[in-house]
Amino acid sequence: MTRIEIQEPRAERYNPHAIEPKWQEAWEQDGLYTFREDPAKTKHYALTMFPYPSGNLHIGHWYANVAPDARARWMRMRGYNVFFPMGFDAFGLPAENAAIKHGLNPATWTYSNIEHMTGQFRRMGTMIDWSRRFATCDPEYYRWNQWFFTEFFRRGLAYKKGGLVNWCPKDQTVLANEQVVDGACERCGTPVERRNLSQWYLKITDYADELLDFSGTDMPERVRLMQTNWIGKSVGAEVTFPTPAGPETVFTTRPDTLLGATFLVLAPEHAKVEALTTPEQAEAVRAYVEAAGRKTDVERQQDVGEKTGVFTGSYATHPVSGQPLPIWVADYVLVTYGTGSIMAVPAHDERDFQFARKFGLPIKEVIRPEGGEAMDPSGAETSYAGEGLIVNSGEFDGLPGGKASIAHVVERLEARGVAQAKTTYRLRDWLVSRQRYWGTPIPIVYCAEHGAQPVPAEQLPVRLPENVEFTPTGQSPLKLDREWTHATCPVCGGPAERDTDTMDTFVDSSWYMYRYLSPHDGARPFDPAHANLLPVDLYTGGIEHAILHLLYSRFWTKAMRDLGLTTQREPFRWLRNQGIILGPDGEKMSKSRGNVVDPDDLVREYGVDTVRAYLMFIAPWEVGGPWDPSGINGPAKWLGRVWALYFDAQVPGPQEKVTEAELRYAVHSALHKVTGDFERLSFNTIIAALMELTNTLVKAKRSPAFGTPAWQEALDIFNRMLAPVVPHIAEEIWTQRGGQESVHVQSWPQVDEAAATRDTVTVGVQVSGKVRGQVEISKTASQAEAMAAARAHPDVARFVEGKETVKEIYVPGRIINIVVK
Repeated sequence: MTRIEIQEPRAERYNPHAIEPKWQEAWEQDGLYTFREDPAKTKHYALTMFPYPSGNLHIGHWYANVAPDARARWMRMRGYNVFFPMGFDAFGLPAENAAIKHGLNPATWTYSNIEHMTGQFRRMGTMIDWSRRFATCDPEYYRWNQWFFTEFFRRGLAYKKGGLVNWCPKDQTVLANEQVVDGACERCGTPVERRNLSQWYLKITDYADELLDFSGTDMPERVRLMQTNWIGKSVGAEVTFPTPAGPETVFTTRPDTLLGATFLVLAPEHAKVEALTTPEQAEAVRAYVEAAGRKTDVERQQDVGEKTGVFTGSYATHPVSGQPLPIWVADYVLVTYGTGSIMAVPAHDERDFQFARKFGLPIKEVIRPEGGEAMDPSGAETSYAGEGLIVNSGEFDGLPGGKASIAHVVERLEARGVAQAKTTYRLRDWLVSRQRYWGTPIPIVYCAEHGAQPVPAEQLPVRLPENVEFTPTGQSPLKLDREWTHATCPVCGGPAERDTDTMDTFVDSSWYMYRYLSPHDGARPFDPAHANLLPVDLYTGGIEHAILHLLYSRFWTKAMRDLGLTTQREPFRWLRNQGIILGPDGEKMSKSRGNVVDPDDLVREYGVDTVRAYLMFIAPWEVGGPWDPSGINGPAKWLGRVWALYFDAQVPGPQEKVTEAELRYAVHSALHKVTGDFERLSFNTIIAALMELTNTLVKAKRSPAFGTPAWQEALDIFNRMLAPVVPHIAEEIWTQRGGQESVHVQSWPQVDEAAATRDTVTVGVQVSGKVRGQVEISKTASQAEAMAAARAHPDVARFVEGKETVKEIYVPGRIINIVVK
């Protein structure tokens, strides 16, 4: 590596502002972090979720990036060929809203922010390979979003259908269910409306079972649970009930409770509601359906408040007992789950129980706990959802209720022709249409003769028009640009109209980790020649993406595999989530609260390495915590002591009695701990161990160990241990001490296990059961030797002298007890 010529004498005191810009410039000029494939080394693909170019890196970006950067540096020192790229997730509503507010084109606003934030990233001192940078709003990138879409369309994975969708009236766009939080738009907080629109979907449900298999990826249990619950696999049966409007099939996970069904409930949007509604009930049903349409699916699934519903006036026939069952409409049933209707078993389902209680509907017990008493329907305060024995169910009486009998019950019902085994899922197909401008245009044209047709690959990308006009209503400019919407049918060559929707921005992030392999490839999404870099070995980012980005990217990889583009089943080998840095007040940082911490201000005051060290030290990385403004002083003082350790001739303080063996033990035991902590991503304990070792080295500099071979070894090992976490000061120390090349291409030091193991052990000494002191003795000391050492301890001697010894107890390596009287 080329060195910058040091023209000024070394500063007497640590000055990060002189050191850090110099080394950042040198690393960039020398291409120190430019990735080059090397078959002689094992690859390690490290990736942190790329940011949105909002205009400024906040302390959360630093927290998410500096610790993974330290680990990537450590992996490189261990001999791995580390691939550590970065880009920008650049499409989305903020740019469009900024364009409306400031009169700018979203592209101008976005690319300006990207340049500013890239500069901030560089000042962070990371080993990111910026030669791989791209933004998802680059036409060269979103061209491949469109190519994937057309391939999915040809294979039936992309399709268009009408239906109820979540609509944000402020942002004027459709939202997926996952983007609705507490009935409001996830981004702007506006209450969401329900509208019936024709939209594009991706068939993620085809992969539901495969997405429940996590065997190819190591994810935190919390993420696996969130994805599992979101997919919501349910095994049960579909049961058919005759009704005046024809047979109605319901899905149930508890077919063993069939004889406990006392009414049916349809979702307000169910196709049979109108046909089943009697004239007497028509007005009440119509009003209820309209009111339910103003609620989101999320609101309707929340178990809060009283259940609401309305009777249709019609009855179904129970397929086994022949009894008439009233048919109701209620919004706690969703048309998107199962068949949009349920058989209500109030004795054994709490929602049905509350509904039956409110409207005076029958409650019939059919599952009884073994040894339990019969349910009193009039006096019961809750339902019973557990297992037991089937009762009041004719031929099924006496069978075990629950999982043990479901298969047997379904088999009998199938023989009667009234049911069949069925598996269903909570997961819905991915709604990807957005009525916005700043996104990937959907590459479909509509011909009067040939219908929807994909844009041919050679005509991609379908670029966004540049000179567009945003209206105060928020309506997408694409709908208003008649020149842009005019197209040609690829089948007949006749006139056609472009689809004016753009894709959900989660499409952009579902496969970006593959594009880093060959970001400038114009012939394909990525070059398969570089597929040996896959999958991502360590992927880090926020838990908030568990059921959006992380689930979608897993689906995308499986779909790409089925297109023959990859052999991978999963995009990530290992996923870990960082916590959140809160404001000094313990609240989430926001400008309105006035608790935002600006990392640029911190760098100007303390330097990059100090900020890096504090962010790793502040809390367990996966947990996070509040920012303590005074806490950063500790890491700042620590680095000042590190500098003095290497470059000050004298260290003030009394002489110490540190031996070479003790010094080597301190260094190699710390090295052993730090190595293990890097494996575990335990960054706060890494910094703590380095600080503790600094204290030992300061003492050793005032001891006979100073200047010995053990001292020189300690300085070398400590220098290399510093390199991943505080790269600038480590580089300066390495250079000033005459190190060759860069410290960041040196090997991680090897632990001397013999040196890291003590020959002695510290044992507590008790006198008549009370602790009086500690002694350090050989691990192989005999009882006589242990007792002699104990009695020689001054704090022990004064309690045993002149007294009769009753018993001497020595538990090797643990305790010495001298019993006296």
